[in-house]
Amino acid sequence: MTLYTKITHFTGLNALRFFAAYLVVLHHAEQIRMKYGLFHLKTYSFFNNGGQAVTFFFVLSGFLISYLLLKEQHVNVTKKVSVKNFYIKRVLRIWPLYYLLVFAGLIVIPFFIQKVGYDYEMPYHFNDVISYFIFFCPFMVNILFGHHLLEPLWSIGVEELFYCIWAPIFKFLKKHILIILICIILLKLIISSAIYVLAIDNIFSKVIGMLQFEAMAIGGLGAYFIFKRKKEVCESIFFSTWAQGIILIFLFLRLFFFYFLSDNTLFFRILYKTPVLSNYLLMGAFIWLIINISLNRISFIKLNYW
Repeated sequence: MTLYTKITHFTGLNALRFFAAYLVVLHHAEQIRMKYGLFHLKTYSFFNNGGQAVTFFFVLSGFLISYLLLKEQHVNVTKKVSVKNFYIKRVLRIWPLYYLLVFAGLIVIPFFIQKVGYDYEMPYHFNDVISYFIFFCPFMVNILFGHHLLEPLWSIGVEELFYCIWAPIFKFLKKHILIILICIILLKLIISSAIYVLAIDNIFSKVIGMLQFEAMAIGGLGAYFIFKRKKEVCESIFFSTWAQGIILIFLFLRLFFFYFLSDNTLFFRILYKTPVLSNYLLMGAFIWLIINISLNRISFIKLNYW
């Protein structure tokens, strides 16, 4: 009998969301200060973790969405996922705020910038980008036009595209979910490795870099592991006390001392700066952290009240 098929709330994840969001804010704040020649802290590793925090959100989204779909599939009499209900929930949860931001960024803010005579020129025209925003491809705007007001929306677009395919896959290929998750991870690993080895630098390589479906698949793999598990998490060697020590140190050093260690120590340069592999190690550490915080009763870190 599995132990984790009826979870309604994963404790501690709100705290992890807060910390990740805080890292994104710090990253952009210091980047803006540096851009305008103000005092900044961009030379310190801690203030350069925005990209890693976004990857964490991808892993977390993949974990939660996959768990919810597995749970729905388990409790439903027909053993099927309702794609319609899944889409309705995603639409109500994400679309209103997303399109409000698009409206503000493409129409309202440019209008007021023009009215007050502020010296800022939009890198694109409305007609150039509206279709990308409507169909959840804002990452294409980043690739084609560079920095702009709505640049952070790229990650929402990636998540929405993943959601569009994920519920139907659960509905029609439910017996092959584990294989599909592994294939997504391996396919992205192969493509990313080929791009690096062949030194490909074009729109395709940039799109592949933006579409972090492998991060969400790794999150989904974590959800699958939890959902099918018949013993407590703490009984797994990966969540033992010594494993916690190793992985938490890995994350701590990556967060606070990335520049110093990866620039001065060969071991940490291999660990943190190896193309492709280092990203996968970090994503693996993220899904471990999510499971450890929320389900491991012998976890060193307790965030149960967040």
